[in-house]
Amino acid sequence: MPEHNHALEGWQEEKRSAYLYRNIALAETGTPNQQLFSELADAAEQQSKLWETELNKAGIAIPSEFQPDLRSRLVSALVKRLGTRAMRPVLSAMKVRGMAIYTHANPGHSMPTTLGDVGQRHRLGGQGNLRAAVFGINDGLVSNASLIMGVAGATMAHGQSQMVLISGLAGLLAGAFSMASGEYISVRSQREMFEYQIGLEREELAQYPAEEAAELALIYMAKGMNKTEAERVANMLIADPERALDTLAREELGLNPDELGSPWSAAISSFLAFCTGAAIPLLPFLFTTGQQALEGLIAITALALFVVGASISLFTGRQAMRGGLRMLLIGGAAGIATYYIGSFLGVSLS
Repeated sequence: MPEHNHALEGWQEEKRSAYLYRNIALAETGTPNQQLFSELADAAEQQSKLWETELNKAGIAIPSEFQPDLRSRLVSALVKRLGTRAMRPVLSAMKVRGMAIYTHANPGHSMPTTLGDVGQRHRLGGQGNLRAAVFGINDGLVSNASLIMGVAGATMAHGQSQMVLISGLAGLLAGAFSMASGEYISVRSQREMFEYQIGLEREELAQYPAEEAAELALIYMAKGMNKTEAERVANMLIADPERALDTLAREELGLNPDELGSPWSAAISSFLAFCTGAAIPLLPFLFTTGQQALEGLIAITALALFVVGASISLFTGRQAMRGGLRMLLIGGAAGIATYYIGSFLGVSLS
């Protein structure tokens, strides 16, 4: 029976892959990538037929029609709306092949455009704007909910709902500006370091082109290219200074000049994501006061924690229910702890 279950799971996995590939191909209509994902969808369908053969031999009924799960339908809808590149970390977590074409490939290496070029499934190191936004919202939600719970514990017994609201707004702004400034400094410092390294490489390329070509040839040889071909490719690239600099930054320094990042964009994105999460626990205090507002805070924060935890599971590949409950437990524990600490301090200082 375990073998039969394995065969059924294999069939479902291939059908799910084919469903995702078809939707990605639709999102890539009119681009060279459309053919790649159409071929991947066909390959997954062929693989599912092999599982069907195993299931038929075992006498196990095969569903008449494949029904994609909720996660697959949600991801497909997001791919359609946001594009494949924005969703690549999620698709990678779902073991979708071909995502390497959405990272900037090293110059001198061809991008895969057919099924045979894809190779093994890849794990992507890039986080993606969508993933950063989800985690930014989570930071704002947990930190400000905990702050509001702590202040509520200290002041609600004295009927000071207004104090809770003011503290929550202060926490939202302080946290958002702190996150934004930290992100700006981080990205700006990283960009300046990369620009400095690329500047040094530009000077070396101008002064010692032959030596740089030799270094580049050695890099290609280390990757498996024969000496003659490696030297030919290196000399061809060095002949074009801008292309050579781009190649050397990627191959020798491991940098991508196209992805140095904008400090202002990172800061604004971080600010907005944090504000979104931090505003959620404040909502009940905008419409009511006292115990009713506190109960509303608990309810809306619990729901938001679960949704954020389930959303994070899209990137980890874990079960959404498990991710949601784990986030609810962690955030709930933080809120309860700060509430009782606040209550203790409120009584002690009154």
